[in-house]
Amino acid sequence: MSETIERVKCLIIGSGPAGYTAAIYAARADMKPVMYTGLEPGGQLTTTTEVDNFPGYPEGIDGPKMMMDLQQQAERFGTEVRIGMITEVDFSKEVGGIHKAKVDNKTWIEAESVIISTGATAKYLGLPSEQRLRGGGVSACAVCDGFFYKGQDVAIVGGGDTAAEEATYLANICNKVTMLVRKDYMKASKAMQHRVENTKNIDLKYNTEVDEILGEQVVEGLRMVNNQTGEKEEIKITGFFVAIGHKPNTDIFKNWIDMDDTGYIVTQGKSTKTNIPGVFASGDVQDKIYRQAVTAAGTGCMAALDAERYLAEIENEDDIQKPQTRPETV
Repeated sequence: MSETIERVKCLIIGSGPAGYTAAIYAARADMKPVMYTGLEPGGQLTTTTEVDNFPGYPEGIDGPKMMMDLQQQAERFGTEVRIGMITEVDFSKEVGGIHKAKVDNKTWIEAESVIISTGATAKYLGLPSEQRLRGGGVSACAVCDGFFYKGQDVAIVGGGDTAAEEATYLANICNKVTMLVRKDYMKASKAMQHRVENTKNIDLKYNTEVDEILGEQVVEGLRMVNNQTGEKEEIKITGFFVAIGHKPNTDIFKNWIDMDDTGYIVTQGKSTKTNIPGVFASGDVQDKIYRQAVTAAGTGCMAALDAERYLAEIENEDDIQKPQTRPETV
């Protein structure tokens, strides 16, 4: 006798601002959402000590506390939050089809609609000191955390458009920005290169890599090494920013969902619709430009509304196709 596979109306894969906001809206629409949090419940914000730019928190809030608030709000309206990892999917390509997802490589769950909010993971250098000082001066988001280093000396590593943009952002609020580029040229566009080169308080260092981030509890300095000469140099800084890219968490959706060449999910127009009917994407998994908690939350709202409308259209079609019974005539 085969086991009965659980079926839900709305499955949310991944937590964080996008997932929890989608859950709030889906639950209020009586879609009875079930969320699987993934390996990092709450997403990237759980590694952020203070969130100062999310609306509604005038005094700021710790990232983990904010995620707990969002989870409790989602649960208040009936979201079932489950600790677990979706490890495989089997999506239907038919309108109104039933989608399948495997939990922790063990059991399958079926869903009438799916919202993907698995986010993206910032790439780090892999230094032990870097990992130790995350939240103590090491950050992968200058726009998120740069404010805390106003008037101070900081460093940033990276040579692409994101690094150039974040370096100029930091230069507007910090005393000095040391920018480390591993090669003898920047990968950033010419316009961004010119902007960096013309910003007086950016000290641009080519052929330079990080040897060690200095400090026990907080960032106190940086030891750099010239990869051509081997010469090392130490500087005093209070903040260190990594801008070498992000990896969207989309591996399990490959061969199902349309993605760009870097793995970000492609959505249709201004919606959260993917190429699979009934599957929607929100948050950093489909946004490589803004990557902010508030924009992720906005797309989470959009995804829930898109899913609600999709299910309503399916139900209406089913009602139309049902055979109409005529009353018997005497």
